Order: sequence, then structure tokens, then C-alpha cells
Amino acid sequence: MIYSDQTPVSHQDALPEAVDVVVIGAGVIGICTAWFLNQAGASVLVCEKGRVAGEQSSRNWGWIRQQARDPAELPIVIDSINAWETLSRELTTDIGFTRHGVLYAAENDDQLAQMEQWLDTAVQHQLDTRMLSGAEVDTLIKDEPGQWKGGMFTASDARAEPWKAVPAMAESLRARGGLIREGCAVRSIETQAGRVCGVVTEHGRVGAQSVVCAGGAWSTLFMANLGVSLPQLSVRATVARTAPAPDIYQGNATMGEVAIRRREDGGYTVASGVSNEHFIGADSFRYFFKYLPALRASVRFIRLRFGGNLVERLLPVRSWGDDEVSPFEQTRVLNPDPSATALRQMRDGLVKRLPKLAALPFEEAWAGMIDVTPDVVPVMDEVADYPGLYLATGFSGHGFGIGPGAGRVMADMVLGRPAVHDLTRFRLSRFSDGSPMQPGPGL
Repeated sequence: MIYSDQTPVSHQDALPEAVDVVVIGAGVIGICTAWFLNQAGASVLVCEKGRVAGEQSSRNWGWIRQQARDPAELPIVIDSINAWETLSRELTTDIGFTRHGVLYAAENDDQLAQMEQWLDTAVQHQLDTRMLSGAEVDTLIKDEPGQWKGGMFTASDARAEPWKAVPAMAESLRARGGLIREGCAVRSIETQAGRVCGVVTEHGRVGAQSVVCAGGAWSTLFMANLGVSLPQLSVRATVARTAPAPDIYQGNATMGEVAIRRREDGGYTVASGVSNEHFIGADSFRYFFKYLPALRASVRFIRLRFGGNLVERLLPVRSWGDDEVSPFEQTRVLNPDPSATALRQMRDGLVKRLPKLAALPFEEAWAGMIDVTPDVVPVMDEVADYPGLYLATGFSGHGFGIGPGAGRVMADMVLGRPAVHDLTRFRLSRFSDGSPMQPGPGL
């Protein structure tokens, strides 16, 4: 199920006069942050311009992956996968969590060597990641044998159903006293004596000691209105689901040109392993040099596009007043069309790599916009110019899997608790203090 602005509003809690924390955005990061704040006894309001999990949080692949993560992210992801397992038992909705592993298949020695470079990181964190021979890959994938030189496999990695998981957490959060209001854009923040003291929404003001911006692809625009530079670009990723399918593999796998995940409904979620798209706009030029290292590392996977509403992207609205309609009210749910090119590549990939799935129809196809930073890891930090304002954004396609772990990190940060993990890599100032942009593993 893909959510849109036509999806009925489910959460319409009245705006309180004040809460301890306002969270902007009801995607996986925002809901998980609110979850752990509520668990710690803080009063929380989540404001969502559209629908809970309406954008990328319900549109992603559904992978919960430790394998090939950036070394700085990995400890948080390990916490997260364990938290997802706990949540799967606590929530009243079955979110489809199960550990059947992640497989990356390699068709040549160069790909194997690239995978092997990450094994030291796995060993340091005592993961069950291991290299496979071609015969072992054929044992896991019950389809066309003899294609693969080998692969990398992490048996403890997991999957879940995104469109069920985040809404289920939201329902449980409300049952525990958290507040959620859909169709309620936050226009700006208020400050007093140099510190955040509340937010201005389209429906009125709410006082707050702290505010967390977890706006995903919209965060850069929100921060621009405050005069804060946040390098982040949006990348369109296309996904499809098949009709019920033969059981060729129960987990998640990247098989050359195509990636798959077994679904609860008996089909497979399918994505292209070689094509995501960025539509050129003003921010593309503004942050071009910061993105050069990532573009070089991912030149095979990112396609630059000029189509669509190019003029609007080159001349975006970047400022508005508290009493003016904001861009967030003009587009409630970002709902891009799936890429026809990506769908063809996915079909071709199935024909070439997984012929048992090749004839299955795609029962649904969709796209989402991924928020990508120049070094492909998130920002989790307090904004220096606005004490009490925190950023949790730029998860670069990793947000669903890392969601509960990141939510716990942000809750601890807001509450002033000591950090459990080294968060240096995720500081906002890395984009302005001359630090080189070093993208994580390109696997």
C-alpha cells in the first residue's frame, strides 16, 4: 500500500498549548524519535504535513541491513535491528519482521575484492558476515545457477514491511500518550533569549523546549528558511512488487542489475541495482563540489535528469513568513512517478538473473525520494545557531533499517543523556568546517 494525499487522515490530535518536544515529520526517523522520547517520559507532538509514513518510509525496499554499512553507522544499525525484533513482538500489528539474511552476489573477482574489504568492519563488530563461493550462492538462490563467482552474506540481517511497520509504531505511540497530527505543516520555529521555545504550524503555535526536524527530503528547504545551509539532494528510487511468486529465496539479495526481497504476501519487492535518478535543480549547483566524491563513487548508479519541473527546481521558494502558506502545505505527499527506465531495467534484470520470476507481472510500481548527503551518511546533531533545534535527516536510503537506532540516538541527544555511540561523523558542521567528504562503502 502506497500512501498519498488522498489517503484518509488517521491521526488528528488537538494541538496542545505546549509539549516538551515537537518532532517535525512522521516518517520512520520522526516516529522512532518520538517513540523513545515518550518511553523516557517526555511529552511529544509529531507534526506531519501529509500522512504518517507517506513518503520514503513506506516506499523503501524493506531491508534491515547491517551488511556493508558505513563503519560509523554500523553500531547504531546493530542496535536498530535488535530494536526492530523487539518491536515486532510488542506491536499489535504483524510488521513482517524476519531474519533471513542479506546476500550480495558477485560475478567477478573485482566485485568480490570490494566486498572483502568490508569484512574487517564486520569482524570488529562480531557480525556473522561471510564470503560465499559461487556454489554456495547457487544453494541460497534457487534459480539460474552458474552465474556467480561468489558473494557476501550476513545471515542475521532482516526484512519487514515498511508500509505496516511505521504506522503500527505510530498507533502504539498514540496509545502510550504521544500526540500525532497529520495534515499539519510546521512553518517555522520560535525562539526566546536565543533558544528554541516553540513552533508555528499552519494550525497555530505550540510551545516546546526542543524541536527535532526529521523532514527527510524536505529538511533542506525547512532549514533554508531559517538561514541554515544543509547540503542534501533528493534522488528518485523506483520499486515494484510482483504477483505471488515461487519461493526462490526468503531474504534480501542484490543480484547484479536487480535487487529482491521476499514479501509477506508471497511476492517479491523488486528494485533496480543500477539506477537511481537525481533531477537537476538549484541545490545541485549550490552543493556541486561537496557531492563530487559521492558522484565519482556512484557514477554507475546515479543518473542525472533535467526533465520535469526544471524551472521550479532552479528557482525554488526558499523563504516565507510564519503567516504565509509554506511549500509544505502546497505538496502534502511527495509522490513521484516511477521511472519507466528503471522498470525496464528491473524486468531485464529478472530475465537475465532470476528467470523463475521473469514472467511475473508487476502488480504495483512506485517511486520515492531519498534524502542523500554528500558523504551518504545522515546528520544527527543540534543546530549551533538554534539551541534546542535538532536535525535527524539525510539517511541516504538507510533510514528504514536504522530507524529505531537513530530514534534512540536522537532521544538521548534531546534529553541531554551521554551519547552511547561516537556521533562525530554525523555532525552538521562537517559541511562547513573544511572536512573532506568521504562517502561510505559503495556496495
